[in-house]
Amino acid sequence: MADPTSRRDQVEDDLQEKLVEILKPEVEAAATQEASAAGEPAGEPGKPAQSSDKDFFQALGGWGALLDIGLPWIAFLVAYAATDHKLQQSLIIAVGIAGLIAVIRLIRKQPLRNVFGGFVGVLISAFVANRTGNAKDFYVPGLLTNLGYGALYLLTVLFRWPLFGVLYGVITQTGTAWRRDPALLKGFSRATMVFVGLFAIRLIVQVPLYFTGSLNALGIAKIGLGLPFYALAIWCAYTVLRGSMPPEKWTETRDTITHLLRGKK
Repeated sequence: MADPTSRRDQVEDDLQEKLVEILKPEVEAAATQEASAAGEPAGEPGKPAQSSDKDFFQALGGWGALLDIGLPWIAFLVAYAATDHKLQQSLIIAVGIAGLIAVIRLIRKQPLRNVFGGFVGVLISAFVANRTGNAKDFYVPGLLTNLGYGALYLLTVLFRWPLFGVLYGVITQTGTAWRRDPALLKGFSRATMVFVGLFAIRLIVQVPLYFTGSLNALGIAKIGLGLPFYALAIWCAYTVLRGSMPPEKWTETRDTITHLLRGKK
């Protein structure tokens, strides 16, 4: 009788080969396009050009991605204070800012993945607050989102399928191969736990403010634990991931992710 573990590994390898075969033309086209734009010969698709830490961060969206997500929430807090607590007017301003950011990104032909997430979040929050008539409920969807994401990230680590590792396998078309590399498994687990901490701290600070009705403090906490804290979490996760790998392994991982993220833009 065949060993179940061997059969499972064989199935995983077969799936990985099929996935790479299907996506190979897209990856090769992205590599050729990137090399042509740089005025260099296209090289081998499997060997992306050397990248830097700055290139990696910019491939994830850079500081513009953080602003896309955070500006509408800042607009709501400022508008609510400036209009003497007029809820509907403040909600319209927040949704309008989110929509304006999306239009600007479309005109400049820039990625919309962060804009879309931010716009949908603001739209849902505005709907909830408008239905209840209570300004503090503008922050309820965010609290629930942090709870859901925190639980999800934590579970993926506990089951030894850290979310960042899963995403790495999808982006690089390597499937689950990263789980057989102790350095990658450890690094992705630690990086994922950084974001578990991010969501936990947000809830610890914001939930008491919500239940005490401290709207101004809740808004300030939302902003402070939004853009700046998210940037800090990215830096910490990035540092933890890099420190969990040998230098040559980190360089290879960073270059591959950066190359493929750019190719998808």
